[in-house]
Amino acid sequence: MKASVLFEPGQPLEVEDLDIEGPRDDEVVVRMVASGVCHSCLHTADGSWKGFPMPIVLGDEGAGVVEDIGTGVRDVKVGDPVILSWAPSCGRCHYCVTGRSQLCERGAPSNGTLMDGSTRMSLKGKPVYHYGHVASYGSYSVMPSSCAIPIRKDMPLEVAALIGCSVMTGVGAAINTAAVPPGASMAVFGSGGIGLNVIQGGGLVEAHPIIAVDVNQSKLDYAMSMGASHTIDASKDDPVEAIKDITGRGADYSFVAVGEAGVINQAWNCLAPAGLCLLIGLPASGSTVTFDTWDLQAGERMIKGCKYGSARTWEDFPRMVELYMAGKLKIDELITHRYDLEDANEAFRALAAGEVARGLIVF
Repeated sequence: MKASVLFEPGQPLEVEDLDIEGPRDDEVVVRMVASGVCHSCLHTADGSWKGFPMPIVLGDEGAGVVEDIGTGVRDVKVGDPVILSWAPSCGRCHYCVTGRSQLCERGAPSNGTLMDGSTRMSLKGKPVYHYGHVASYGSYSVMPSSCAIPIRKDMPLEVAALIGCSVMTGVGAAINTAAVPPGASMAVFGSGGIGLNVIQGGGLVEAHPIIAVDVNQSKLDYAMSMGASHTIDASKDDPVEAIKDITGRGADYSFVAVGEAGVINQAWNCLAPAGLCLLIGLPASGSTVTFDTWDLQAGERMIKGCKYGSARTWEDFPRMVELYMAGKLKIDELITHRYDLEDANEAFRALAAGEVARGLIVF
């Protein structure tokens, strides 16, 4: 297989020919069609997020076709088109059986291995690690079968790739985790791939107003095209005061879709009484924030984490596909540039510079 490999944080990715092992029990091999380029991979590549083993094949957002299956695989077969999930589920732990499989107790090791503690890729006899179980910056990927969710065959797989992370995380944050009701006000901090999909999620449930906050005017233009009713350029205006001016009392829901600790404080301070601040984007490792406990207690405000849009992937991925096929979910419009695998470093540069809504590596 051919893959774009990160050997050291802060260094360019290198395309290598890797050896790949076949699937073991309850695993599948997927021939990749496309992979989205995520900020989480960028943060790992530039060293903002620590603790990942090297060398590693990045990529946690993709789609492809099942090429092979291991023993015990029941719910997916060779030839199935699939969307990849970076959150495998065992189906038996406390969180899986209570409908919160994104928190599976067995499914999220951060040591670059699959669920049995080993890897399936190697270079010159030495292990190459998996990012998010799916390692989608490779032409093939071995993963737990729970990470390969089959979808209808007429769904374009290049488009479907983005459902695997940015669409699911953003839309799910609004409709699953926050459960925003019709008519509620939303403030979305960050208009990248995740934030644009939070805005879409707000549109699906008829939230209003939906306020996009960013420091990049081109991203704010994207936000308007995806359903934002108002935009705030935080490089020119105080977003907290601007949000209160628009809403009258503050936002009912605020979403942090960027990895900046200071933005969390802005999202907290813009809340109306009884408002909910949802943390999606992760700042650099070790970041902390502080806030006045009076605002928490006296105003009955809440702050909550959001992992993967609280996705129940086997239910929600097909649901996102149906919304797209019905014309209710914009995904084509998110893809602003397509790259070859050899151009992964350029894809990261453009992402860091804010030049793309979503870049897509196409195999």
